Amino acid sequence: MKAILLKETGGPAAAAYIEVEKPQPENCEIVVKLKNAALNRRDVFVTYGMYPGMKLPSILGADGAGIVESVGDDVESLQAGDEVVINPGLHWGDDIRFNSPDFHILGMPADGTYAEYVKISCENVYKKPAYLTWPEAAAIPLSALTAYRALITRGELRKGDTVFIPGIGGGVSLFALQIAVAKGARVFISSGSDEKIERAKKMGAAGGINYRTKGWAKAVKNEMGGADIIIDSVGGETFKDLIKLGKPGGRIVNFGATTGPVPELVLPHVFFKHLDIRGTTMGSPQEFAEMLTFFEHHEIRPVIDRHFPLKEAASALKYMEEGDSFGKIVLDIEE
Repeated sequence: MKAILLKETGGPAAAAYIEVEKPQPENCEIVVKLKNAALNRRDVFVTYGMYPGMKLPSILGADGAGIVESVGDDVESLQAGDEVVINPGLHWGDDIRFNSPDFHILGMPADGTYAEYVKISCENVYKKPAYLTWPEAAAIPLSALTAYRALITRGELRKGDTVFIPGIGGGVSLFALQIAVAKGARVFISSGSDEKIERAKKMGAAGGINYRTKGWAKAVKNEMGGADIIIDSVGGETFKDLIKLGKPGGRIVNFGATTGPVPELVLPHVFFKHLDIRGTTMGSPQEFAEMLTFFEHHEIRPVIDRHFPLKEAASALKYMEEGDSFGKIVLDIEE
């Protein structure tokens, strides 16, 4: 089969389109013939070796959807021909509050979805929501689960809450916008692009601000009146502005630090406002199932920015790295 294999680090250009052996299912495993895969920023980090537990060679890719090709022994929940979507989080563990030490994500070290076929435990395979197209189903898993856990489980989102999402445009931030709007929250966003702000408003954001504007934090606080929940993947200097934006008793839920560590955090700004700062990453199987049910109930469709053929995955990763996308980047798996 054809696949995108990373043999050594070196950035997106190191991702090679080559012929590899087709996987065969073992006990409690399923082989899925993939229709589409989707990119995550994690995949770019892996190509540079900037991810814990690096182990190469590995087929890249966490997100995917397709048709069950074959099943191993003791698989009763699915059969050949079923249309499925994959939960890429492996070995979460028994406690929904946090993942086990064995937790890892499909696409390194386990072979991932940038391929014609993928092998995975039957516990990580779910029926594809019928209303979604193949590209839409493939675009959901990692980013939507991250957003769902951040808002619903860790953020304890309630109807009428005010939510602030900095850096709108990526997969997780857009899913967070869609989930929050569906729950009846008031959502405000920021971006360095006026075009992205306007597109987010059309998706239901109540307001937004260009963070390149001087005094942007004060301006957005005047507009929204403070946030009950802030969903952050930026970190860095901006995090201190987020503390200012939080309401007393508010929650800041963080799942990334794309701009680096937070410098000189002034703790009184946190404890005098009784703020909660909560960490999160990915989510449990229970939350994945709940997320799919929530998406089906509200018929939430992913925003897809661009399609690339599987053989051009290196170009797709480079495009993601440039940071101009609005929504998910999808790979079309050739027949």
